[in-house]
Amino acid sequence: MPNIFDFKLVFTQIPKLLSYLPVTLEITVLSMFFGLLLGLILAIVKIKRLPFFTQVVSIFVSFTRGTPILVQLYLTYYGIPIFLRYYNYYNETNYNLNSIPSLFFVLVTFSLNEAAYNSESIRAAIQSIEKGQIEAAHSLGMTFFQVLRRIIIPEAFVVALPTLGNALISLLKGTSLAFVCSVVEITAQGKILAGANYRYFEVYVSLAIIYWVMTIIIEQFIKFVEKKVIIPD
Repeated sequence: MPNIFDFKLVFTQIPKLLSYLPVTLEITVLSMFFGLLLGLILAIVKIKRLPFFTQVVSIFVSFTRGTPILVQLYLTYYGIPIFLRYYNYYNETNYNLNSIPSLFFVLVTFSLNEAAYNSESIRAAIQSIEKGQIEAAHSLGMTFFQVLRRIIIPEAFVVALPTLGNALISLLKGTSLAFVCSVVEITAQGKILAGANYRYFEVYVSLAIIYWVMTIIIEQFIKFVEKKVIIPD
């Protein structure tokens, strides 16, 4: 009987895949960080209803949430070089397009994508805070940024934590698409290994195990943080 499924190969491939785990984690952590930072800014713009900027943010969020992340990766990967060519031409500059690392396109795409989704979660969390607390803080002479740092962000974080935790898990799994921008992370390495030994199923089972374990770790971490920051009634 032919060796249809090599169970041993599943586990021998895992160390080879894990050697590219740092790339996956780098994309996940940096994209989530910038996505949270930009998402907070976008949320504040929509809450404050700033003229012009609110419309721009609404269009950006709608477009980002309404298009696949794969399409966004292609738009960034091909769009930024085109923009720089035009910039070089009209401003007589000479930016080297070949010097841009592929990881940059991936980080820009995932950060903007996370910002669009996180902005809505953060906005809802901020608006759930009692206005009386904010008004009381202003009456004590606190500036907007003091109120933001001491009251709004801490309380909104507690409310938005479960949603942001799910976003982090989705982001981790979404990094598997980074290979379309020539970034070799664990999924791209899996494709390379599978192409070399033609044991596609075994390699993808290995990948599934790695993503599954990482997801469990993130879930447990989020639960731990929730217990630390959420005060029981």
